[in-house]
Amino acid sequence: MPTYRYPVLLWEDDGGNFTAALVEEGEAPAAHAPTAAEALSQIKEYLDWNLAKYPWQTGPDFNDAKLAQFRVDIRPEYKIAGRVYPSDETIALRLPCVHGRNADGVQICAMPTVNVQFYFNETQKLKDLAVHYAQERLRGLTPQQLSRFLPPRAVRLEEVVVQSARKQARPRREKKYGELESVAEPLGDKKLRRQFARAWEREYEVTEIMRRVSVEKANLLLVADSGAGKTTALVDAVRQIERAAQEEDEEEGGATFRFWMTSGARLIAGMQYLGQWEERCESVIAELSNFGGVLCLENLLDLMRTPTGGMEAGLAAFFSPYIQRGELRVIAEATPAELDACRRISPGFIDLFQILNLHEFTRPEAVNVLNRVAGNHARNLRLTIDEDLTGTIYRLFRRFLPYQAFPGQAVSFLNKLVERTEREKAPSVGGKEAIAQFTSQTGLPEIFLQDDRVMNYDEALAAFQKQVLGQDAACHAAASLVTTFKAGLNDPNRPLGVLLFCGPTGVGKTEMARALSRFFFGHGERAEQRLIRLDMSEYAGPGAAQKLLTSPEGDPSEFVKQIREQPFSVVLLDEIEKADPSVFDVFLSVFDEGRLTDRLGRVSTFRSAVIIMTSNLGAENLENVGFENRGAPSYPRAAMNFFRPEFFNRIDAVVQFNALSKEMMRAITAKELREIADREGLRKNNLSLTCADELVEHLIRAGFDQRYGARPLQRTIESLIVAPLAKYLLAHPGLKNRTLTLTLDPAGGLRITA
Repeated sequence: MPTYRYPVLLWEDDGGNFTAALVEEGEAPAAHAPTAAEALSQIKEYLDWNLAKYPWQTGPDFNDAKLAQFRVDIRPEYKIAGRVYPSDETIALRLPCVHGRNADGVQICAMPTVNVQFYFNETQKLKDLAVHYAQERLRGLTPQQLSRFLPPRAVRLEEVVVQSARKQARPRREKKYGELESVAEPLGDKKLRRQFARAWEREYEVTEIMRRVSVEKANLLLVADSGAGKTTALVDAVRQIERAAQEEDEEEGGATFRFWMTSGARLIAGMQYLGQWEERCESVIAELSNFGGVLCLENLLDLMRTPTGGMEAGLAAFFSPYIQRGELRVIAEATPAELDACRRISPGFIDLFQILNLHEFTRPEAVNVLNRVAGNHARNLRLTIDEDLTGTIYRLFRRFLPYQAFPGQAVSFLNKLVERTEREKAPSVGGKEAIAQFTSQTGLPEIFLQDDRVMNYDEALAAFQKQVLGQDAACHAAASLVTTFKAGLNDPNRPLGVLLFCGPTGVGKTEMARALSRFFFGHGERAEQRLIRLDMSEYAGPGAAQKLLTSPEGDPSEFVKQIREQPFSVVLLDEIEKADPSVFDVFLSVFDEGRLTDRLGRVSTFRSAVIIMTSNLGAENLENVGFENRGAPSYPRAAMNFFRPEFFNRIDAVVQFNALSKEMMRAITAKELREIADREGLRKNNLSLTCADELVEHLIRAGFDQRYGARPLQRTIESLIVAPLAKYLLAHPGLKNRTLTLTLDPAGGLRITA
């Protein structure tokens, strides 16, 4: 049986009688009696009756109530024949003011004697706000009307305690919204509200939303980057606005939900014929107008599109006249880039909204949000949260994802970490677990994530030289890239690196891209998907830039979807010189700002990616065929002559790959043979390989071509080594723990001896 404590303001008039009024519920009846006890008793009787009639109601939402009194100067007015005659003198009133906090932590103030209630952020501004709202409430009153607000003889704050049996269930809400329920969700519904956390550190924005929506009756556009908490702030404001809606008449079937969340896609879903979606939208507008409802849109940009994907006569054009006439009120969300796109498409539509920008969190605010979320998890799950957890999460996201707005992704990361900790039944969670999960999510190894781990340039260079043989210049460029990133000296507003690999085909350009992908991002989930490879010959000709960005249906292209899903990736643009010049224009902003924005304002971020372009420009100038080149071309010069200066100047480094020498081919062949020995069919039976020198020379002669480099070598090894070796193993199924010697027989075939 819950017990509720209601704050009550009690004052005594000059006649010695007492008046009692509930602080929180301005519309509740006041009690008047000869004694204070009788007045408080009447308030208790009203509360007992109210809770018995509506047992589903929650208790008061006014905590830590404190009483203050402020002087308010009011100038009386007379209205005669439509004209206003102000008095020469003002009347000074001392009005009691009760302030405290609601369950969401937002500061609230009530002035029961004048029936005023408002929210505020800063305590030092309480007096100014109280005077302002009281003057607004009492403006236009005559001296006689103002006399009822003269200061009482005495005023004090009391408390009435009430118990609720809660034996009766809340009446079931009948479906009374019709079409609206099929395309939108009520933000006031508790089931939906539970999906959103409190809007921590967004008290100002929440108060502004409430003021503009409740007082100014404005159409509102919330603008901030994705993840900044636009929807959370809106839900928090709606939670407070709709508390009064919980006390609707029983005949209306319970509370009326006034704020409904939907999207442009839901409004037109399933509408196939001309006029269908227009008819549905008219029904939605009519239903909202019946109870003063507000339509909340997840993305304003969606309103610009029609069911066919065009922009000429979309939902925005349909809704505009209804919004202008006040028949429809809208709250929408947009990112700054989406807002710019909407202005280009329909500037007049944007002018119908008041714009509220959500401020970017400072470091103390961001850490405080993480601490509050972590504290909730600790209390609810009885989990120990180490002190370094939230600081580590903030550092990881600020260092490696500086372009993402707080608190969205960071809070989601914290929630997933806590869920995994609970699932594994671990007693505590701290910075070490956060780093492990961040590695799994991004693929970045711990040596990048931990400041106390040292990365040596020579060790990084040796790692690349082991994977890509004979290309020292490329290995030095790769080692410089990773050590610069480790030191935190990379430009946070650009990709991690923009490299142009120049040289003949088959000399290791693609293999170096793979090596960088493994070194940077090969330590987490789906490591094999961290290399995004585009054949730029597919983006030649008219319309290539559009093909790169969007699908024929107008949705993001597969390339854009991949980079959004895996921002920590190596993007390999193979044979870049074959792309249409319009594609180069698209990548100018990517190389310079690390962002790719399409015409609808949708942003894809490349600031966590390494971009590698390969080019064969200059390879046609090779003078001879064979292992050595007496007239090696200048690939960087050829690239500089081909690309426009503004494109070439945005490249961090032009890396020249040299033609392969015979010694390099011998080392590459040995490497390929070692990789064969590590395949499962040999490893599971503990079989090793040794190859005769004449066999290696034969593979080099058969698998090397000056025009194609080492690329044919793999095909040669597969046909001359792997295929005969597979037949031999199938013919000897019991062969284990042996060394297989591979030699060349007189006929040029493979001889295998165990």
